[in-house]
Amino acid sequence: MFPLAIVVPCRLESTRFPRKLLHEIRGKPLVRWVAERIAAEAPEFPLFFAVDDVLLANCLKGGGFRIIMTSAAHVSGTDRLAEANRAVRAERVINVQADEPLVSGAQIRALAGLLAGGAPMATLATRFQTATDFANPNQVKVVLAEARQRALFFSRSPLPFARERGGVVDDAWVRANPCYRHLGLYAYGAELLEKFAGLPAGKLEQIEKLEQLRVLENGYEIACDLTTDPTIGVDTPEDAVKFEQWLG
Repeated sequence: MFPLAIVVPCRLESTRFPRKLLHEIRGKPLVRWVAERIAAEAPEFPLFFAVDDVLLANCLKGGGFRIIMTSAAHVSGTDRLAEANRAVRAERVINVQADEPLVSGAQIRALAGLLAGGAPMATLATRFQTATDFANPNQVKVVLAEARQRALFFSRSPLPFARERGGVVDDAWVRANPCYRHLGLYAYGAELLEKFAGLPAGKLEQIEKLEQLRVLENGYEIACDLTTDPTIGVDTPEDAVKFEQWLG
Protein backbone atom coordinates (compact mmCIF):
# COMPACT_ATOMS: atom_id res chain seq x y z
CA MET A 1 0.00 0.00 0.00
CA PHE A 2 1.22 3.50 -0.87
CA PRO A 3 0.11 6.88 0.53
CA LEU A 4 0.19 8.21 -3.04
CA ALA A 5 1.06 6.75 -6.44
CA ILE A 6 1.04 7.84 -10.07
CA VAL A 7 -0.87 5.48 -12.35
CA VAL A 8 -0.90 6.02 -16.12
CA PRO A 9 -3.75 4.29 -18.00
CA CYS A 10 -2.58 3.11 -21.43
CA ARG A 11 -4.90 1.92 -24.20
CA LEU A 12 -3.40 0.53 -27.38
CA GLU A 13 -6.10 1.55 -29.82
CA SER A 14 -7.07 5.16 -30.49
CA THR A 15 -9.75 6.40 -32.89
CA ARG A 16 -8.15 9.64 -34.05
CA PHE A 17 -4.56 8.36 -34.04
CA PRO A 18 -4.33 4.55 -34.27
CA ARG A 19 -1.80 3.03 -31.84
CA LYS A 20 -0.48 6.47 -31.04
CA LEU A 21 1.27 5.41 -27.83
CA LEU A 22 3.60 3.27 -29.93
CA HIS A 23 4.13 6.00 -32.52
CA GLU A 24 7.85 6.66 -32.69
CA ILE A 25 9.17 10.18 -32.28
CA ARG A 26 12.90 10.34 -32.97
CA GLY A 27 13.11 6.59 -32.61
CA LYS A 28 11.29 6.35 -29.28
CA PRO A 29 7.60 5.43 -28.76
CA LEU A 30 5.40 8.22 -27.39
CA VAL A 31 4.57 6.28 -24.23
CA ARG A 32 8.28 5.94 -23.42
CA TRP A 33 8.72 9.72 -23.79
CA VAL A 34 5.90 10.14 -21.26
CA ALA A 35 7.23 7.47 -18.90
CA GLU A 36 10.74 8.91 -18.85
CA ARG A 37 9.38 12.43 -18.37
CA ILE A 38 7.32 11.44 -15.33
CA ALA A 39 10.21 9.49 -13.80
CA ALA A 40 12.53 12.47 -14.22
CA GLU A 41 10.05 15.14 -13.08
CA ALA A 42 8.51 13.38 -10.06
CA PRO A 43 10.89 10.65 -8.89
CA GLU A 44 9.56 10.81 -5.34
CA PHE A 45 6.27 9.09 -6.29
CA PRO A 46 5.80 5.38 -7.13
CA LEU A 47 4.93 5.06 -10.83
CA PHE A 48 2.80 2.37 -12.50
CA PHE A 49 1.40 1.88 -16.01
CA ALA A 50 -2.02 0.25 -16.42
CA VAL A 51 -1.94 -1.29 -19.90
CA ASP A 52 -4.41 -3.30 -21.98
CA ASP A 53 -2.06 -4.99 -24.44
CA VAL A 54 1.19 -6.95 -24.35
CA LEU A 55 2.72 -4.61 -26.95
CA LEU A 56 2.46 -1.70 -24.51
CA ALA A 57 3.64 -3.89 -21.64
CA ASN A 58 6.75 -4.97 -23.52
CA CYS A 59 7.51 -1.42 -24.62
CA LEU A 60 7.43 -0.15 -21.04
CA LYS A 61 9.11 -3.15 -19.43
CA GLY A 62 12.03 -2.52 -21.77
CA GLY A 63 12.57 0.76 -19.94
CA GLY A 64 12.29 -0.81 -16.49
CA PHE A 65 8.82 0.58 -15.73
CA ARG A 66 6.27 -1.21 -13.55
CA ILE A 67 3.30 -2.66 -15.42
CA ILE A 68 -0.21 -3.72 -14.42
CA MET A 69 -2.21 -5.62 -17.03
CA THR A 70 -5.85 -4.49 -17.14
CA SER A 71 -8.94 -5.43 -19.10
CA ALA A 72 -9.21 -4.33 -22.72
CA ALA A 73 -12.96 -3.86 -22.22
CA HIS A 74 -12.80 -0.65 -20.17
CA VAL A 75 -14.66 2.24 -21.76
CA SER A 76 -12.79 4.94 -19.83
CA GLY A 77 -9.35 5.62 -18.44
CA THR A 78 -10.88 6.08 -15.00
CA ASP A 79 -12.26 2.54 -15.02
CA ARG A 80 -8.80 1.25 -15.98
CA LEU A 81 -7.28 3.36 -13.20
CA ALA A 82 -9.68 1.91 -10.64
CA GLU A 83 -8.83 -1.66 -11.66
CA ALA A 84 -5.11 -0.92 -11.45
CA ASN A 85 -5.40 0.61 -7.99
CA ARG A 86 -6.91 -2.58 -6.64
CA ALA A 87 -3.41 -3.99 -7.18
CA VAL A 88 -1.44 -0.84 -6.25
CA ARG A 89 -3.63 -0.08 -3.21
CA ALA A 90 -2.69 3.60 -3.06
CA GLU A 91 -4.64 5.88 -0.73
CA ARG A 92 -4.44 8.66 -3.32
CA VAL A 93 -3.87 8.27 -7.06
CA ILE A 94 -2.56 10.76 -9.60
CA ASN A 95 -3.67 10.00 -13.14
CA VAL A 96 -1.23 11.26 -15.75
CA GLN A 97 -2.34 10.75 -19.35
CA ALA A 98 -0.14 8.51 -21.49
CA ASP A 99 -0.18 11.06 -24.31
CA GLU A 100 1.07 14.08 -22.29
CA PRO A 101 4.85 14.14 -22.88
CA LEU A 102 5.36 17.55 -21.24
CA VAL A 103 3.77 16.85 -17.86
CA SER A 104 5.78 18.63 -15.16
CA GLY A 105 6.74 17.82 -11.61
CA ALA A 106 5.10 21.06 -10.49
CA GLN A 107 1.79 19.93 -12.00
CA ILE A 108 2.00 16.53 -10.32
CA ARG A 109 2.86 18.08 -6.96
CA ALA A 110 0.01 20.61 -7.33
CA LEU A 111 -2.44 17.72 -7.70
CA ALA A 112 -0.93 15.97 -4.68
CA GLY A 113 -1.37 19.17 -2.68
CA LEU A 114 -5.04 19.50 -3.59
CA LEU A 115 -5.71 15.94 -2.44
CA ALA A 116 -3.74 16.52 0.76
CA GLY A 117 -6.09 19.46 1.40
CA GLY A 118 -9.04 17.10 1.53
CA ALA A 119 -10.39 17.20 -2.02
CA PRO A 120 -11.94 13.90 -3.17
CA MET A 121 -10.79 14.66 -6.72
CA ALA A 122 -8.52 17.26 -8.29
CA THR A 123 -7.48 18.49 -11.72
CA LEU A 124 -5.63 21.34 -13.42
CA ALA A 125 -6.36 24.11 -15.88
CA THR A 126 -4.44 26.74 -17.78
CA ARG A 127 -5.43 30.05 -19.37
CA PHE A 128 -6.43 30.11 -23.00
CA GLN A 129 -4.26 32.37 -25.11
CA THR A 130 -6.11 32.46 -28.44
CA ALA A 131 -9.69 32.79 -29.60
CA THR A 132 -9.15 29.91 -32.01
CA ASP A 133 -8.29 27.50 -29.20
CA PHE A 134 -11.13 28.87 -27.07
CA ALA A 135 -13.62 28.05 -29.85
CA ASN A 136 -12.23 24.56 -30.45
CA PRO A 137 -14.62 21.90 -29.03
CA ASN A 138 -11.71 19.48 -28.60
CA GLN A 139 -10.17 21.86 -26.05
CA VAL A 140 -12.34 21.53 -22.96
CA LYS A 141 -13.27 24.59 -20.94
CA VAL A 142 -13.62 24.70 -17.17
CA VAL A 143 -15.45 27.38 -15.18
CA LEU A 144 -13.91 28.01 -11.78
CA ALA A 145 -15.01 29.38 -8.45
CA GLU A 146 -11.58 30.93 -8.17
CA ALA A 147 -11.69 31.85 -4.48
CA ARG A 148 -12.15 28.17 -3.60
CA GLN A 149 -10.11 26.52 -6.36
CA ARG A 150 -13.20 24.56 -7.31
CA ALA A 151 -14.49 23.52 -10.73
CA LEU A 152 -18.10 24.55 -11.35
CA PHE A 153 -18.55 23.07 -14.83
CA PHE A 154 -16.72 21.58 -17.80
CA SER A 155 -17.84 22.06 -21.38
CA ARG A 156 -16.75 21.85 -24.99
CA SER A 157 -18.56 25.13 -25.63
CA PRO A 158 -16.79 28.49 -25.18
CA LEU A 159 -17.49 29.42 -21.56
CA PRO A 160 -17.95 32.11 -20.42
CA PHE A 161 -20.06 33.30 -23.35
CA ALA A 162 -19.38 36.94 -24.30
CA ARG A 163 -23.00 38.05 -24.61
CA GLU A 164 -22.34 41.74 -25.28
CA ARG A 165 -20.06 40.73 -28.16
CA GLY A 166 -22.48 38.19 -29.57
CA GLY A 167 -19.97 35.50 -28.71
CA VAL A 168 -17.40 36.97 -31.11
CA VAL A 169 -14.10 37.31 -29.25
CA ASP A 170 -10.48 37.96 -30.12
CA ASP A 171 -7.21 36.87 -28.53
CA ALA A 172 -7.04 39.95 -26.30
CA TRP A 173 -10.51 39.30 -24.87
CA VAL A 174 -9.70 35.66 -24.19
CA ARG A 175 -6.50 36.55 -22.34
CA ALA A 176 -8.21 39.27 -20.28
CA ASN A 177 -11.09 37.11 -19.03
CA PRO A 178 -11.46 33.90 -16.98
CA CYS A 179 -11.16 31.56 -19.96
CA TYR A 180 -9.58 28.33 -18.72
CA ARG A 181 -8.60 25.19 -20.62
CA HIS A 182 -8.95 21.95 -18.74
CA LEU A 183 -5.89 19.72 -18.76
CA GLY A 184 -6.27 15.94 -18.76
CA LEU A 185 -4.53 15.46 -15.43
CA TYR A 186 -6.53 14.09 -12.50
CA ALA A 187 -6.04 12.97 -8.93
CA TYR A 188 -8.40 10.91 -6.81
CA GLY A 189 -8.85 9.74 -3.29
CA ALA A 190 -9.07 5.94 -3.43
CA GLU A 191 -12.64 5.93 -2.11
CA LEU A 192 -14.04 8.11 -4.90
CA LEU A 193 -11.94 6.34 -7.52
CA GLU A 194 -13.42 2.98 -6.55
CA LYS A 195 -16.94 4.44 -6.51
CA PHE A 196 -16.57 6.16 -9.87
CA ALA A 197 -17.47 3.25 -12.12
CA GLY A 198 -20.60 2.59 -10.07
CA LEU A 199 -21.85 6.15 -10.23
CA PRO A 200 -24.68 6.69 -12.70
CA ALA A 201 -23.64 8.47 -15.88
CA GLY A 202 -25.33 11.87 -15.93
CA LYS A 203 -27.19 13.52 -18.77
CA LEU A 204 -24.62 16.29 -19.02
CA GLU A 205 -21.81 13.73 -19.23
CA GLN A 206 -23.62 11.95 -22.05
CA ILE A 207 -24.26 15.20 -23.93
CA GLU A 208 -20.74 16.64 -23.58
CA LYS A 209 -18.91 13.28 -23.61
CA LEU A 210 -16.88 14.42 -20.59
CA GLU A 211 -16.69 11.82 -17.84
CA GLN A 212 -15.59 14.33 -15.18
CA LEU A 213 -19.12 15.73 -15.29
CA ARG A 214 -20.29 12.46 -13.73
CA VAL A 215 -18.49 13.47 -10.55
CA LEU A 216 -20.12 16.90 -10.40
CA GLU A 217 -23.56 15.55 -11.32
CA ASN A 218 -23.36 13.10 -8.43
CA GLY A 219 -22.62 15.81 -5.90
CA TYR A 220 -18.83 15.55 -5.47
CA GLU A 221 -16.49 18.54 -5.67
CA ILE A 222 -13.49 18.72 -7.98
CA ALA A 223 -10.65 20.94 -6.80
CA CYS A 224 -8.82 22.74 -9.60
CA ASP A 225 -5.52 24.61 -9.62
CA LEU A 226 -3.94 26.67 -12.39
CA THR A 227 -0.67 25.93 -14.14
CA THR A 228 1.42 27.92 -16.58
CA ASP A 229 3.68 25.02 -17.57
CA PRO A 230 3.53 24.31 -21.32
CA THR A 231 1.59 21.25 -22.45
CA ILE A 232 1.14 19.30 -25.66
CA GLY A 233 -1.49 16.58 -25.60
CA VAL A 234 -0.80 14.23 -28.50
CA ASP A 235 -4.22 13.40 -29.95
CA THR A 236 -3.36 13.51 -33.66
CA PRO A 237 -0.33 12.96 -35.92
CA GLU A 238 -0.08 16.74 -36.18
CA ASP A 239 0.30 16.96 -32.39
CA ALA A 240 3.17 14.46 -32.59
CA VAL A 241 4.86 16.79 -35.06
CA LYS A 242 4.38 19.70 -32.64
CA PHE A 243 6.05 17.71 -29.87
CA GLU A 244 8.96 16.81 -32.13
CA GLN A 245 9.35 20.47 -33.04
CA TRP A 246 9.33 21.35 -29.32
CA LEU A 247 12.23 18.93 -28.82
CA GLY A 248 14.26 21.22 -31.10
